[in-house]
Formats: sequence, structure tokens, C-alpha cells
Amino acid sequence: MQGKELRIVFMGTPDFAVASLKALVDGGYNVVGVITAPDRPAGRGKKLHQSAVKQYAVEQNLTVLQPEKLKNPGFIDELKALKADLQVVVAFRMLPEIVWDMPRLGTFNLHGSLLPQYRGAAPLNWAIINGENQTGVTTFLLDHKIDTGKILFRKSIDIWENDTVGTIHDSLMNIGANLVIETVDALASGNCQAIPQEELVAESDEIKHAPKIFKEDCKINWLADVEMVRNLIRGLSPYPAAWCTLKHKKTGKEIATKIFMALRVEDNKNTPAGTLESDGKNFLKVACSNGWLQITDLQIAGKKRMKVQDFLRGFQQIEEYTFK
Repeated sequence: MQGKELRIVFMGTPDFAVASLKALVDGGYNVVGVITAPDRPAGRGKKLHQSAVKQYAVEQNLTVLQPEKLKNPGFIDELKALKADLQVVVAFRMLPEIVWDMPRLGTFNLHGSLLPQYRGAAPLNWAIINGENQTGVTTFLLDHKIDTGKILFRKSIDIWENDTVGTIHDSLMNIGANLVIETVDALASGNCQAIPQEELVAESDEIKHAPKIFKEDCKINWLADVEMVRNLIRGLSPYPAAWCTLKHKKTGKEIATKIFMALRVEDNKNTPAGTLESDGKNFLKVACSNGWLQITDLQIAGKKRMKVQDFLRGFQQIEEYTFK
């Protein structure tokens, strides 16, 4: 059997998932239904916001279901009526067994890491935060536990020195879409061997996890190693963004500040961490425990993201401040 003959239900919510859904639609695959998050109020006006997946699905005249609860009997009946041979999940929520076990070929998920490493909600962020030089995407069959099912395919990419979670996201979004197509075709033809994740783990391997990121996880500790600080900034840029406080030395006035990119420029031996140096026009440096970072992109509370040169033009007497 060929992949394009399968009845496919797609599940996903953000932009990352749209690329995979689009690949299926553009490739002529039979997507009989799309499951995505319910519309939610967003923005100052609290207008109902549709997920990126819903917006695309509606444009393509695809059947869309938006269940509040995945175990709701009404939703289960609607899902059964789609008679899917296969379900594809990309950036969605945890599924109950009654859902993932429904199709005859099962349900597979596209995950943004080289499983079994970085199971969890934020794999792209944590790979960069931890200073990895490689990451990738994995397709695997869903089972009872999160991100532990048998692996179908993996595709790796290098993480370069100045990559951010934004650049890695965009690369893996497209690579992942191609891997989804490859996986659908392999499952349809029966030319696919599912490998238990434990077979890919050596006794000496440390399994690293990727839990959800909270605001306190994003706070910069300028006392830390300079590369750790830089990796934190890269791993959170552009979203949710690493942050710190710009504090006036005399008045104690504090301004919340997000840092989006910084480059290591020199070692630091004696300068207190958080100290700022600038010519007031072109550069802004901050001291970490063992090195200096030159900030290139930042955002202070109440302003838009900007290049450091634009920031310095509008912010006087930066030498009177320090980062906390």
C-alpha cells in the first residue's frame, strides 16, 4: 500500500506543525481530518485566536476538530467517524490511549530532538542551553508514556556557534516535514522497523530531559561561566527570551531587560560580574565570571526589540547602570 492511499488524521497546533501538514497536503496525501487546540482569547482585545494549524487547515478546506477534552465521548465518536488508517502528531498535547490506539497503523509523533535524548516539552531550547553541538528530529510510535515509544526514523543537524532556538526551529521545521512524509510512506508499505528506545542507550549515556521552561529558568546569572550565559541567551532567543535587570547604581531604579544575542569578546579576570562597559554609541559589554559578552540585540521594558546601537542612542548614561 502507498502512503497517499492512507486516510490520515493530523494533530498539531503551532507554526512548527504547519510545515508537516502542508507537506502532506502538497504531496497529495489524504488528510481526512485535522485536530487542533480550541480557539483562545489573545491580545489586548481578547479576541478569539485560531491556532496556526487551524488557519492553514481552513484555507485548505480540511475538516477541523477542536476538542476541549480528548476523552470526550462526542469527540471520540467524531474521530472514529473519520476512519483513519494513521494519525500524525506534531507539537500537540498528550493523547489518551483511546485516541492514539485507534488507527490500524497507530499514531506517530514528530519530536524535536534525537530521542531518547531530550524528552519533554522544550527539546530545542534545552539542547542549546546545554551547549550541544548536534540535535535533530525523531518520529516515533506513541505509547503510554510521554516521548518513550519505539523510534521509526531520526534525522540530525549540527548546532553552530551562533545558532539560536529560532534558527534551529526553522531548520528542523522543514526537515521534520520531510521526515513525516518518509515515515508515512514507510508505515504504509510495511518497510519500517520500530526500535525500542532503550536499544539506543549505552550504559554510560546520560539521558537529558527537556522540561517546560518557566520565567525563572530564563533569568541570567551573570556570575555563571560566560559560555553558559551565552548558551542560555541563544537557547531562549527569540522566545521566551533570557532576561535580567538593568539597575541604576545610585538610585536603585530597575528596568526589566531581555537579551536576544551576545558574543564572547574577551576573558575577564577581575571585573565584577554584571559590570557594563560601553562607548555610548556602538557597543555594550557585560562581565560574566570569566569572560565578557558583547550584547548585540536587546529589549527593555516598554520598548521593542532593537540593535544595541539603537538602544544606546536613546539611553543616556549607560555607565551608571549594572546588570543584575
